[in-house]
Amino acid sequence: MALAELYTQYNRVWIPDNEEVWQSAEITKNYKTGDCFLHVQLEDGTELNYPVDPAALPPLRNPDILVGENDLTALSYLHEPAVLHNLKVRFVESKLIYTYSGIILVAINPYKQLPIYGDAIIHAYSGQNMGDMDPHIFAVAEEAYKQMARNNKNQSIIVSGESGAGKTVSARYTMRYFATVSKSSSNADVEDKVLASNPITEAVGNAKTTRNDNSSRFGKYTEISFDQSYQIIGANMRTYLLEKSRVVFQSENERNYHIFYQLCASAMQPEFKHLKLGSAEEFNYTRMGGSTVIEGVDDRANMVETQKTFALLGLKGDFQMDVFKMLAAILHLGNVEITAVGDERSSISLEDKHLNIFCELLDLNCDKVAQWLCHRKIITTSETVIKPMTRAQAVNARDALAKKIYSHLFDFIVERINQALQFPGKQHTFIGVLDIYGFETFDVNSFEQFCINYANEKLQQQFNLHVFKLEQEEYMKEDIPWTLIDFYDNQPVIDLIEAKMGILELLDEECLLPHGTDGNWLQKLYNNFVNKNALFEKPRMSNTSFIVQHFADKVEYKCEAFLEKNRDTVHEVLIEILKESKFHLCANFFQDNPVSVSPFSSSINVKSARPVLKSPNKQLRMTVGSKFRSSLSLLMVTLNATTPHYVRCIKPNDEKLPFEFDSKRVAQQLRACGVLETIRISAQSYPSRWTYIEFFSRYSILMTQQELSINDKKQICKIVLQRLIQDRNQYQFGRTKIFFRAGQVAYLEKLRSDKLRHACIMIQKSVRGWLHRKKFLRIKQAAIIIQQYFRGQRTVRQAVTARTLKQTWAAIIIQKYCRGYLVRRLCQLIHVAAVTIQAYTRGFLARKKYRKMLEEHKAVILQKYARAWLARRRFQNIRRFVLNIQLSYRVQQLQKKMEEQSRENHGLLERLTSLASTHMNDMDTIQKLELDLEKLTAQKRTYEEKWKKYKEDSEQKILKLENQNKELQEQKETLEIKLQEKTEEMKEKMDDLTKQLFNDVQKEENQRMILEKNFQNQKQDYEKEIELFKGEIKILKEEKTQLQHQIQQEIVIQDGLKMEIGQLTKQAQKIPELQKEIELLQTQKLDVEKQAQSQKRELREKMSEVTKQLLESYDFEDVRSRLSAEDLEHLNEDGELWFAYEGLKKATRVLESHFQSQKEIYEKEIGGLNFKVEHLSQDINHLQKLFREENDINDSIRLEVSRLTSENLVIPDLKQQVSELENQKLDLENRLQEQTVKLKEMTNRLHYELEGDRTQRRTNEAQNEVGVKEKERMKVTTQEIEGLSNGLMQDEIQDEVQNKIKQETTRLTVENMDLEEKLDMKDRIIKKLEDQIKTLTKTIEKAEAHVPTLSKEYIGMMEYKKEDEERIIQNLILDLKPRGVVVNMIPGLPAHILFMCVRYADYLNDADMLKSFMNVTIDGIKQVVKEHSEDFEMLSFWLSNTYYFLNCLKQYSGEEGFMKCNTPRQNKNCLKHFDLSEYRQILSDLAIRIYHQFIIVMENNIQPMIVPGMLEYESLQGISGLKPTGFRKRSSSIDDTDTYTMTSILQQLSYFYSTMCQNGLDSELLKQAVKQLFFLIGAITLNSLFLRKDMCSCRKGMQIRCNISYLEEWLKDKNLQSSNAKETLEPLSQAAWLLQVKKITDDDAKEICEHCTSLSTVQIVKILNSYTPIDDFEKRVTPSFVRKVQAMLNSREDVPQLMLDTKYLFQVTFPFTPSPHALEMIQVPSSFKLGFLTRV
Repeated sequence: MALAELYTQYNRVWIPDNEEVWQSAEITKNYKTGDCFLHVQLEDGTELNYPVDPAALPPLRNPDILVGENDLTALSYLHEPAVLHNLKVRFVESKLIYTYSGIILVAINPYKQLPIYGDAIIHAYSGQNMGDMDPHIFAVAEEAYKQMARNNKNQSIIVSGESGAGKTVSARYTMRYFATVSKSSSNADVEDKVLASNPITEAVGNAKTTRNDNSSRFGKYTEISFDQSYQIIGANMRTYLLEKSRVVFQSENERNYHIFYQLCASAMQPEFKHLKLGSAEEFNYTRMGGSTVIEGVDDRANMVETQKTFALLGLKGDFQMDVFKMLAAILHLGNVEITAVGDERSSISLEDKHLNIFCELLDLNCDKVAQWLCHRKIITTSETVIKPMTRAQAVNARDALAKKIYSHLFDFIVERINQALQFPGKQHTFIGVLDIYGFETFDVNSFEQFCINYANEKLQQQFNLHVFKLEQEEYMKEDIPWTLIDFYDNQPVIDLIEAKMGILELLDEECLLPHGTDGNWLQKLYNNFVNKNALFEKPRMSNTSFIVQHFADKVEYKCEAFLEKNRDTVHEVLIEILKESKFHLCANFFQDNPVSVSPFSSSINVKSARPVLKSPNKQLRMTVGSKFRSSLSLLMVTLNATTPHYVRCIKPNDEKLPFEFDSKRVAQQLRACGVLETIRISAQSYPSRWTYIEFFSRYSILMTQQELSINDKKQICKIVLQRLIQDRNQYQFGRTKIFFRAGQVAYLEKLRSDKLRHACIMIQKSVRGWLHRKKFLRIKQAAIIIQQYFRGQRTVRQAVTARTLKQTWAAIIIQKYCRGYLVRRLCQLIHVAAVTIQAYTRGFLARKKYRKMLEEHKAVILQKYARAWLARRRFQNIRRFVLNIQLSYRVQQLQKKMEEQSRENHGLLERLTSLASTHMNDMDTIQKLELDLEKLTAQKRTYEEKWKKYKEDSEQKILKLENQNKELQEQKETLEIKLQEKTEEMKEKMDDLTKQLFNDVQKEENQRMILEKNFQNQKQDYEKEIELFKGEIKILKEEKTQLQHQIQQEIVIQDGLKMEIGQLTKQAQKIPELQKEIELLQTQKLDVEKQAQSQKRELREKMSEVTKQLLESYDFEDVRSRLSAEDLEHLNEDGELWFAYEGLKKATRVLESHFQSQKEIYEKEIGGLNFKVEHLSQDINHLQKLFREENDINDSIRLEVSRLTSENLVIPDLKQQVSELENQKLDLENRLQEQTVKLKEMTNRLHYELEGDRTQRRTNEAQNEVGVKEKERMKVTTQEIEGLSNGLMQDEIQDEVQNKIKQETTRLTVENMDLEEKLDMKDRIIKKLEDQIKTLTKTIEKAEAHVPTLSKEYIGMMEYKKEDEERIIQNLILDLKPRGVVVNMIPGLPAHILFMCVRYADYLNDADMLKSFMNVTIDGIKQVVKEHSEDFEMLSFWLSNTYYFLNCLKQYSGEEGFMKCNTPRQNKNCLKHFDLSEYRQILSDLAIRIYHQFIIVMENNIQPMIVPGMLEYESLQGISGLKPTGFRKRSSSIDDTDTYTMTSILQQLSYFYSTMCQNGLDSELLKQAVKQLFFLIGAITLNSLFLRKDMCSCRKGMQIRCNISYLEEWLKDKNLQSSNAKETLEPLSQAAWLLQVKKITDDDAKEICEHCTSLSTVQIVKILNSYTPIDDFEKRVTPSFVRKVQAMLNSREDVPQLMLDTKYLFQVTFPFTPSPHALEMIQVPSSFKLGFLTRV
């Protein structure tokens, strides 16, 4: 149909508006072709006659059902107002920031943190098709990752947008997604390193601008490399066009790069103090914008984070300090004061603080830097001229130097990051993430904006070609004829910029000229392009700017500083100074040929639009423009070699307000980013595309019954469309889709809504008619009833008189009496008949009851006597059997205990002998030490005598010296005259001598002081050791007294043992007598048996004779004649009475009396034997008590031996102490010898130095006193050593006592050996008695022929050999298949068999055997679980068996808590010797591991079914929720028979349930597993609902509630209501209820808050915002209602988390349930191949 026909009444259109760009209006009058006005009514109610051009009517508005779609291409009318309105509805009302526009993801910055980027969201999008979920940045990343893995082709994600639109955050999230999804277990830190590169580049390349607090001031292309398994192995980064001017200049309310402020915030830290920084307000380069702080940002904390990320990349502290030093130098350089000297000169003070710090940090010559910042060197062919610079020129030179340093530093950091992210292996594929600036236009646009817009022109061209290509591929894939689409080609603009003699080439040419200026360059542009190129214009009011018509908008560029920024030059002298820096980093920056680290430096040769002429001057460098052009060309080559994915970031407002939508700004950005261009391309052809299934589901209401009868849905769609839309050019049929022209879907929606409206009117008509008919019939019926009663009353009043009343009354009385008589007569007859019948029946029943009671009474009497006799006989047999078993078991235990005691006694003897030998050796050593002490005392005496002699000799020498002194004084008087002449010479000599003597004396005094200090220290040490020795001697004495008391007690105990041994010998002498008595009993028993057999024969003969006589004497015919027929019937009924005659009774009485007499005789004999056996058991118990007492004595002896050994261990310590005393004694002797040598030297000096003799005497006397003191101390120590030797002599007495103890222990062991021999003899006798008792019981059983023989009884163990363990594990665990076990066998049979083997090892008391078997069993279970980690049946089987095995270990552990439910027989089967609690813990941990793997396997099996079955499948037929999905189609197949349904989920659950039941899994564990599965179903369904706006509808809520009811019915059928699985579905149930409930009034909001208790506030708001009506009859949720609900929920304290954690596991508990199966009844099937095991 024609488009003009859609402009009818009630349809809506878009009208241009100055404020909102577009305004909605409703048509009030049908439009006719040729009308000049369109009658419309605005939303505020004002009516308007809007002038229209018939060739260009205003755009139509889409139906409300299509508003808020995930994909803009799903809209029926594709134009700018529709796109803008759809984005606004999603962003403002639904709080959705992502929308698809064909292949583009439009991302609007919310300026608010949203809970949609967690790991749960990542896992939800992982593996999903792009159209299955709501639009998200993760969906684009998943699509790129999937295409890379599927096609083995490199991918690119191009993120663009203007500053503040959220490009950096989007790029960061894509990289995080790849790092999470492709995480490798072998090299886990690669992903962290890739993510760590972001904070570093943001710190050095991002800054605060007026539009964005974290604006990227450079372009970045990050290649994330993957290996063949598509796991990250490394990355590489390329950067473009860093904004260097920001280092030296910032506009108002802007900041420099973040790293500078982070450094200043950390200036007071110790590691940064050498940088001599301060706050950001102190530096010119950081305070220029007037805003040094960002609200909500902690620069100091960010600095710590930056350092951490540096370290994570392997860039350690030295590298970081070098970088920070360069940054600090830049800040100090900015503070260097340049003063003007006149108009043409400037200077810098050499005392400038910041200049000195700058030179200090970079290790530069301060004088040179100060000079050349204010001068320049001009080199000509003939001379070199040094020219001073003005202050402005010097400031520019300083700023240029700062920019140059920062640019090199930035490149260096990027290269080091690339080095850290390099990988050794080969790159298989990569995904590139391009974070680049979008189209920019400001009030003042300069060189940076020109380069940015040039880059966007290139990207837009690549984007247009890619969209065109995809559109063509789509048409070819669907076999639709391709028609050429006209689209905007921006190649002319690109040629204007980069072609030969283009803007960039003219700029480079002007830069080559020495006197080139911005004005000259601009004039060249005017001359070349004005009026010659339509894309270039000259402003009317300006001669310093030019205009370029870009694809997005016209941009006016100021030519000021274009040449300077393009040259990017720094004076050569300053560069030479920096090259000479001793700071290696600074010097390397400015080398002539820096080595490039990046692998992209020379990998691709890029050709420009025209050949560039190389200058012969080698010193000339490439300009910024040419560099940027080459890098941009390289980028385009890379992008063209990959599959691109586009993310367009939109800034909703300039005030950074959350969820505020400025339509003007958004429309401007949509035009600039190419979104509207893709929509225009799509709108030119067939923008709306539906699959046949979607079309059939949506528009089946428009189909006739005849059309619906056709089986082929595709054919139905074609027939319906041909009928509904006559113009075949308005649609095309593809292979899987139907393509519609613009407006056709809206037309179909109009037809559908009209049909529904007509249907509603018809339903309303029918219902209202039915209601009115029903009301009319009710009124009519009421009127008839009223008329009936009224007419009846009227006729009665007319007919009734007095005579008629009397006649009727009399007739009634007559009838009463007549009827009463008849009824009485009939009642009497019935009563007589009933009485007679009752009499006969009651008599019959009474007689029958009497006969039955008589029979039962007789039978009870017979049963009483028979059962009593059988019970007595059974009890006697059991008692005999139990006594025999008890005897044998106790004897075995006694034997084992005797053997253990003998072993222990032998061990104690060996230990005692060894201790005695060691003690003797210790005594020998002590004696040797005593001899050594005596020798030492003798040596000491000799030394004392020598000392006395030496002292006397020294005194004599001193006297001689005094005499000589007197003689010398006399000679002195005579020689005084001679000496006067030589006094001067002697004085000089004497001065020298006195100095030497004084020095020598000082040295000796120092040595003496040192010796005294050492001596005092040693003295203190000796005193401490002596005190310790005294304490130890006291302890030894106390232990000696205790030993004596213990020895006396042991002697008393030994006497008691002797007495008991005597008693045992007496009892042992009685044993031969008992043997003789038993032999006599045996002979008597044989005689009695022979007599009993002869008597039996005689009785049998007599019985035969008696029966013959009785049969002959009785005449049966006479008896029968005497009996009546009734008597015969009674006899026949009784059966046994026919044969019970008197003769037989007499015979049986005789036999019974005879047998009873024989029984009494046998019972007396057996009682005597039992008495003897009991007597023997008492004797054995007495022996056991004696042995226990002996064990106690042996334990006390063991304790004594251990204590003696500990005392013997003290002896080596005493030896060590004695040796230490000897060493100390030797040290003292050496010191005395040294002192004597010193005394000799002093005496020799006395002959030459008379004046120093007195002082030397004093020192000798002091030393003598010290020696005397040392002698006294040595005497004290020798006395103490003598005391110790006395203590050791006392130890000899203790050794004698120990020898006595040894003798006693040897004697006791000999006696123990004798006792053991006697006990062995008694054991043999007991065994003989047991054999005799067995023979007696056998003979008694033979005598009682009617008693059946007892069958073999088992005790519930499996006998096996240790070498068979591997076979058991192989056959019972590794090779066992569950399906062969679970049929017709008890649950947990392998576990019971394993436990029976454990019992056998415990029965043998073999710890090694038990430990080996348990370890092998646990390893076998682990192995089978590991090998079948994905096999559900095997995991279920071994989870059940591990659980049963664990319960068996608990049930038979012997602990009271686990034995409550055991039978007495089971309590006897408990483990006797070992505690397996540690193995129980290991098995419990193993069971938990198996359970978790078991849950994972179930979840993996059911997870693909959940979303298709719970959400997508329509379980309620006729309720369709399908809507058009646009470019991103979820499905393209027509046949949907292979999709999962709700029945698939129920069948899978039933399979899990039946398998678990067959494998015998405990009911509690089964309930826990079902609860976990239901939680997974609810969580995945709810998470998918949160992320799929198309599923949030009323009809889908009905579907979900229906599916939940199916799950609840399944629980009810399986009797699993108590598993709490239903409660796990409560959040999903409430979400479904929320979709269905009314959402308009305040009461509705209150009801939602009260009902949705299991949903968090975030989840409720998300569902309300995502709610989308399917039909026009439904209403959207208004934002005001959402705000009401949110305000009411603010008081809740819940977690602000959107997604449920699908990985959450409930805590598993293994309840103890005892096994009801008796171990002795368990049999091993032959299929287990365990024939080598024997039941015990």
